[in-house]
Amino acid sequence: MARILIVEDETSIARVLALELEHEGHQAVTAEAGDEGLTLAESDSWDLLLLDVMLPERSGIDILRRLRSRGDSTPVIMLTARDTVPDKVSGLDQGANDYVTKPFDMEELLARVRACLRQGDTAAAPEVFTVADLTANVQTHQVTRADQPIELTPREFDLLICLLRNKDIVLTRDQLLHHVWGFDYAGETNIVDVYIRYLRQKIDRGYTSALIQTVRGVGYVLREAT
Repeated sequence: MARILIVEDETSIARVLALELEHEGHQAVTAEAGDEGLTLAESDSWDLLLLDVMLPERSGIDILRRLRSRGDSTPVIMLTARDTVPDKVSGLDQGANDYVTKPFDMEELLARVRACLRQGDTAAAPEVFTVADLTANVQTHQVTRADQPIELTPREFDLLICLLRNKDIVLTRDQLLHHVWGFDYAGETNIVDVYIRYLRQKIDRGYTSALIQTVRGVGYVLREAT
């Protein structure tokens, strides 16, 4: 029996999901808002999370980002009515294991649940990125350069991981804003430049080579200096 948390604001969908999962022999708990879902996810141990993207209070992407930033590797399937590539990319970039678009076939969803649970039964190898003398461990949130530890805020860490996942690929400000702050961010786009500056002060200051580089008129890229 697996313990599965369903964070879904459509009561009818949440109820059907819970009934189907319980029929499969699992224990299902539901939450209808983002804050409640995050609290339940962080306060208990789960074998799988089913997260709706669009939720009251905070999005499923934000919940996923928070969990992954603290090293929580619980398998996650994102549920959403959105069927666009950027939404799927955002969820997968933040660490989702799978993505199901509404309306979904229940048998297909249950098959995806079984697949994620099998993956969860296997101890996942730590996800570690290394570029030059910079190393970042996604699970432990540890970052070092030249073997010296670097303390990052959760947002700085998310930004660094996004750049590392896209090593040698130039990302625009809009792409970084979407992947790190989420599609529902309503603030100013210059927040990207602000956090790039913060990150550079911690990652590049004092070292002979700068890993975070500006591509004028385009955006930013993380790559080894040539």
